[in-house]
This record gives sequence, C-alpha cells and structure tokens, in this order.
Amino acid sequence: MILNSKKMIGVALTGALTLSLTACGGTDTKTTDSGSATTGDKSTDKKVTISFQNIYPDPTTPSYKMLHSIVDQYQKDHPNVTIELDTLNTDQQKMKLKTQAASKEVPDITIVNPAAQMKPFVDAKLLAPLNDMLDQNGLKDTYQKGLLDNYSFDGNTYAVPDGNNIEVVYYNKELFQQAGIAKTPTTFDELLQDVKALKAKGITPIAIGEKDSWTGSFLFMNILLRTYGGPGFLKDVVDGKKTFNDPAFTLAVDRFQDLVQAGAFPDGATSIDYNAGGNIFKTGKAAMYIMGTWETGSIDASSVASKVAAFQFPTVDGKGDVNQYMLAPGSAFAVSANSEHVQETKDFLNYFALNLPKKQFEYKNAVGLGQKIDGDLKASGYSDLAISVAGLFNNISGGDLAFDNTMNPATAQAHLGSIQNLFVQKVDAVQVAKEHQSAFEANK
Repeated sequence: MILNSKKMIGVALTGALTLSLTACGGTDTKTTDSGSATTGDKSTDKKVTISFQNIYPDPTTPSYKMLHSIVDQYQKDHPNVTIELDTLNTDQQKMKLKTQAASKEVPDITIVNPAAQMKPFVDAKLLAPLNDMLDQNGLKDTYQKGLLDNYSFDGNTYAVPDGNNIEVVYYNKELFQQAGIAKTPTTFDELLQDVKALKAKGITPIAIGEKDSWTGSFLFMNILLRTYGGPGFLKDVVDGKKTFNDPAFTLAVDRFQDLVQAGAFPDGATSIDYNAGGNIFKTGKAAMYIMGTWETGSIDASSVASKVAAFQFPTVDGKGDVNQYMLAPGSAFAVSANSEHVQETKDFLNYFALNLPKKQFEYKNAVGLGQKIDGDLKASGYSDLAISVAGLFNNISGGDLAFDNTMNPATAQAHLGSIQNLFVQKVDAVQVAKEHQSAFEANK
C-alpha cells in the first residue's frame, strides 16, 4: 500500500493549541503523585523488562529529556517494570532494525517510519496491532485527524507517531547581516545568490549531515515539489502517469546540484551525521538549516536561539507554492508482535504516548507534535521562532511525503544513494533520472 502523497495531512497548529493532556475514560487507570494518568499494571508482582529502541541520542535536546523523564517516572510508579533503552541515531536504528527483523528479534518497542517504510514489517507480521491500546484512556482522540492513517493497514494501526512536521528553512539573522543579506529569499535564484554571498564571507551557507542520506533527499524532494508545480510526482510515477525522466525531475536534480556546486554545504558533508550536521547550525557555524520543524525546540535550546528565524522554501524557476511543504508524519513507536510481554509493553506505550505531548510542551518542544496540545505558546514562554513556525501550519495547502515514505524500500535505497553521490561528484541529470527509473522498474 502506497499512500496518496497528495492527501492533506491534519496539521492544524496555532499559537493556542487544543488537546486534553490528561487521560480520559478507562476503568484501569490510576493517578500518580505527579498527576499523570497511567494504565494499571495487570500483574503487579511480575518482573518485566521492556526493550525500548529510540532515536533520541543527544542529551541536550528536549526529546531526549522528554524520553528519560517519562521512562524514569514510569519505572518509579511501576517498580516491577524495567525499561531498557537502546538509543541510536536515525540511520543506525534503521539498519539495526533491518537486521533484527531478518531474525524476527524486533525489540519490544521500536521505531518505524510511516507508509511505505513500515509496510514490509507489517507484511512480515512483526508488529502488533495497537487498536486496543489506542482505545485505552482516550489515546486515539489525542492525535490530529488523519495522522494515524499513515501508520495503518487493513483497518489496523501498528504505530503511534512522535510528531507531524513540515520542512522549513531556519536561518541565522546575524550571519545573514554579516554577509550583507537584507531579506530572506523568495526564489531559488535568490537563495543561490545568498549562498554565494555567505560563502564569500567564509560562512558555511547550509548545515547538513549527509552521512545520514535521508537529509539530502528531504531537501531534494522540496525542490522537486516546486519544479513539478505541486504535490504528487512520485504517486504519478507509481500510477504510470509519469517517469523519472520527466523534465520536472531532471530540473530538480540540476537545481540541487547548483547548490552543491556553489559550495552551499559543509566540506565532507557525507561524513557528517545528522546530529553533527544540525550542531553546525546550532553553534553558529552555518547560516541556514533546511530541516523539519521538529528541530524548533532543539534550536531554541541552543546558543543561537535568539538569532534564529525561519522562512518557507522558495519557488524554483517560478514554479511552486510556498504554502506547500515536505510533510513529515513523524517516526513512530511500534510494538513487536513477538514480544514476551505484549500487554505490559502496550500499557507502558499507552502511558508514554499520553504523557509525551505534556512533556514536550513543558520542554518548549510542542511545535510539530502529532497530538493536540492544550496551552498558549506565548503565555507559556515560547520563543518568537516557535510561535512563527507554529503559524506556518495554519496556511498549509498541501505537500508530499518523503521519497522513502512513498516508494518501495529497494527503489528508495537506490534514490538515497544517488542523491548522496551528488555531494561527491557532479552527474548528468539525465543519467540520474535513468538510474531512478531503472531501479523503480526493477522493483515494482
């Protein structure tokens, strides 16, 4: 099943967001001293260890703090339960999960990505349906309308997401001023001019960590969203209406390479991982960071927080709508179908998912959540950056999912390698298109 990438995802988010963060319903609920609702432990004397694979390795980030806060509280409230954290970066986790899946040894809780990326795990019956867990304590109702569809197959939901984001351009106002850039670019040509101006001042224009190859793809797909004039290129390829040889695709390759050839990215970008790439921006060593809005809270916690604002990715050669975005339904938490403690794992995940939005709000990381939040950002001390980014969600007019959330894994892997190679050498765009088309046809 490949989801329609033209489908608008429910991402309404405003300065005063709405959602009850306390659990509702359910007779098997208790309240801790902290006031958090928890699911009752159905076998209080049974010693249980739950393995929890996650992608929050950086202790400085709000998501890391959220994870450890919730896990610590749960273990305190449930002394018979031990949560063992297996913490990896995104690409490490993807590779490890593939190995674990091959031997049917998936952790009790693991991370999956939506749509096409998680379908092979569902088809292999490695993930437990979570419908019953979502019905506990009103958890299902906390998610934005339509969001869980990205993690559902044949009437069953197999994962719950940590966010629902869009891709924006974060920029350092101080570094722009140093390069003599008076306003943010609204066209790709203006963006290229800004890249050259920054480069001339010895400033890295755009931070990226392309060792984790999805980062370059995410940026490339934003360019393709513009050159195609809107969403749906990959769906049209799947439906046989277009091929990768389409001029919109080759133009996107050429324009992406224009950025590379202009020196937009750090030297050795393919040897820099995602976290290190983000830190280039967060330590004031790069002027821009083109990434999902999940980074807002982390940027606000960095040394450059007061210097950062955000703008929409520009039009490309007069094409595209700036209110259409790369849409990023978040990575999501799934339960192993082969877990020795399926019910206990679901009880913990229910607690975790109910408390995640409250903790993220508390740690100033509520922008881009997939769950509705009850709270006023401004009154709660959120930054101007967070409030402005949240405002962008109000005018979304559509967008696309990432390449690897839309295409089958083999074609996606060929794509990721092809785009990563563009950081190393210039390649004829027609040849890049042929490589993509060949991979697609070989893996239909």
